[in-house]
Amino acid sequence: MAKNQVMVVGIPFDENSSFLRGPALAPPQIRAAMHCGSANLSTELGMDLAAEEGWQDVGDLDLPGGSAALDRIEREVDELLRQGARVFSLGGDHSVTYPLVRAHARHHSQLTILHLDAHPDLYDELDGNRLSHACPFARILEEGLCSRLIQVGIRTLNPHQRQQAARFGVEIHEARRWQNDANLSMSGPIYLSLDLDVLDPGFAPGVSHYEPGGFSVRDVLHILHSVDAPIVGADLVEFNPTRDPGGVTAMVAAKFYKEVVGRMLG
Repeated sequence: MAKNQVMVVGIPFDENSSFLRGPALAPPQIRAAMHCGSANLSTELGMDLAAEEGWQDVGDLDLPGGSAALDRIEREVDELLRQGARVFSLGGDHSVTYPLVRAHARHHSQLTILHLDAHPDLYDELDGNRLSHACPFARILEEGLCSRLIQVGIRTLNPHQRQQAARFGVEIHEARRWQNDANLSMSGPIYLSLDLDVLDPGFAPGVSHYEPGGFSVRDVLHILHSVDAPIVGADLVEFNPTRDPGGVTAMVAAKFYKEVVGRMLG
């Protein structure tokens, strides 16, 4: 494997979802939209992924149930990283970010996480589950797996999560105050965690948690295109195909798939 080759892996796991199941079904739906023929594989920044040999989709991980799934995600992604790859994962609920970042932290010191989401996912626990999709960044910060966490698009802060953010020194850019010319001033290495519900549900109805007042697709693309430090890993989570009968959200996810791979390669 060539060093820094981007390996795309599907993560069909949603057992830590607190409201609706469905994100486990996301990987094949995103791939189908990516290759449906209605759009090409050129990124907006000019990279033709159809002609680019630096990336490969290696299919879905074969996962057991329960917490053993998170352990396997960590092990298998760690093995890809040991081979010199950069890993971009598709699908799953946001709990998968915890094992993904655990794997990346072994290979990249001083990791900065750029987290795009409606929710800060900083709960200490939710409904007795410390591995809930509402908790991954609390676990990440407790273990010191990153040097900096930047959250953008947040619009659901409650008192507990505000306390958690203050406790861990999280840099939060709330949606109500966001401007596209904001300078995030990041240095690498960057891990990108992109939850589709950062978007307003008018742009992406295929998510489990509708939170109005979110970003447009163009807002997110602007952020992706503005990152000027190396993206060494990424995940695209919380797409729920059961709420996307027209396939609009799948096409949005495919658009982000293409642009993220382009940025990881470029």
